[in-house]
Amino acid sequence: MAATCAISGVVPDEPVFSKTGYLFEKRLIEKHIKSTGTCPVTNEPLSLDDLISLKSNKAVQPRPPSATSIPQILQLLMNEYDASTLETYALKQHVDSLRQEVAHLLYQQDASSRVIARLIKERDFARAALGEAQNNMASVLSRGGVAIPAGGEPGEAAGDDVGISEQVTKKMADTSKELSQNRRKRVKQLAGQVVSSEKLTDYTVTANHPLHSSSQPGILCLDIHPADQSLVLTGGNDSNAILFHRVSGKILDTLKHHKKKVVDVQFHHSDRILFTASHDNTAAVWTTQSDGKFEVQHVLRSHTAPIVGLTLHPSGSYLVSASQDKSWCFWDVATGVCRQRVLDEKINAAYTRAQFHPDGLILGVSVDDASVRIFDYKNPKPVATFKGHNSKVTGLSFSENGYFLATGDDSGMVKLWDLRKLTNFHTITSGDLTSISNLTFDESGTYLAVAGSDVRTYTSKDWSVVQTWKDHKDEVTDVVFGRDAEFFATTSKDRTLKIFS
Repeated sequence: MAATCAISGVVPDEPVFSKTGYLFEKRLIEKHIKSTGTCPVTNEPLSLDDLISLKSNKAVQPRPPSATSIPQILQLLMNEYDASTLETYALKQHVDSLRQEVAHLLYQQDASSRVIARLIKERDFARAALGEAQNNMASVLSRGGVAIPAGGEPGEAAGDDVGISEQVTKKMADTSKELSQNRRKRVKQLAGQVVSSEKLTDYTVTANHPLHSSSQPGILCLDIHPADQSLVLTGGNDSNAILFHRVSGKILDTLKHHKKKVVDVQFHHSDRILFTASHDNTAAVWTTQSDGKFEVQHVLRSHTAPIVGLTLHPSGSYLVSASQDKSWCFWDVATGVCRQRVLDEKINAAYTRAQFHPDGLILGVSVDDASVRIFDYKNPKPVATFKGHNSKVTGLSFSENGYFLATGDDSGMVKLWDLRKLTNFHTITSGDLTSISNLTFDESGTYLAVAGSDVRTYTSKDWSVVQTWKDHKDEVTDVVFGRDAEFFATTSKDRTLKIFS
């Protein structure tokens, strides 16, 4: 049997014998011992002192029989190439594994940085809110009243700022009396001025405006100024509200205050006042400054969960906000004081929308339990409950005639209610309308517009479809008629404000 090296498998030039009983090439075994300190065959501890040099013939060693022919030499080269290829593949796998580990570590580091930044931002916001609340409390106390703190209960008031006082009641009653006396004449006049259904059928997109941030796309709500119909107010996913001039196509002001998405906006009927509501649990009252820009005058903080809707009383002096905390608040617009917070223990679901009746004496609130509650402002308990929807009610609108209420849910169902009989007198369903975001009557009550998977209008004569528009690329979030239905505006999660006329 040939004396070959246990490592290389060939006859060694300088053979050495180890205590483990194996023969090695001296240079190979010395390198192995220096790197591992063990025998390469038995893995037993081995040192250089354990090697015994053997005398050997210094003559040139002949090639082994396996390397004496061209085919055998090619085979040896092929074996070496295969071994190199396998080793390269193993190294690549190891490199890929290391890359994945590095990417995972970088992702963890980035996520940690984002969490730290968010916590710092929330801390700063909480500090600012606390300071503002302290300032507001000091201001209210100086006037002799106490506003309801967020999540708290009404405090004792020495003045007339808190509660539905006789003065407030009288003002709302006088407003209702004035509006109801002239309602029939006014509605008849408006119905005579509104565009015909034939003309409405021919409406197309006449203006398309991408608004709000492209990094947080989506416009969630809008309103058109009752007097200056060129002004449009929108609220978006980017936590901002935008005052837009639809004729010139220019942004007049960007209202930056809220920390989360703005879900409802509204113009004041006559004064230069704007209202915004957000999922940061607050609403804001904005007033114009000397330079024409709007700034926050009051921050309304009484809710403990996201606000979902705002509605302005016809007198323009009072505002109601509805929230997912199952309460609605009655605010004084001039002072920003919460006069009354209504929380009904029998309502176990969050509110989704709110709107005053055109007379201003009752308030309609839609609920996440597929119902609609009607409140009398003098009575914190619901005076009527409408049930019939199969899913969350996402929109409600009173007709200007004062008799009808329209409600829609996120399954695409629209119900019409008679407020005189407190009954559902008509239901609209359509297989291609799969969801509803909001709905609204025009000023005369002639047409009902529904926003959802598309935009469609119905006539109040027989509640048939006038026309359907599918111009938006994503869910339509809101729709509002212009005066006499000469145009209407829509917003969508595709980040566009569209004008149809």
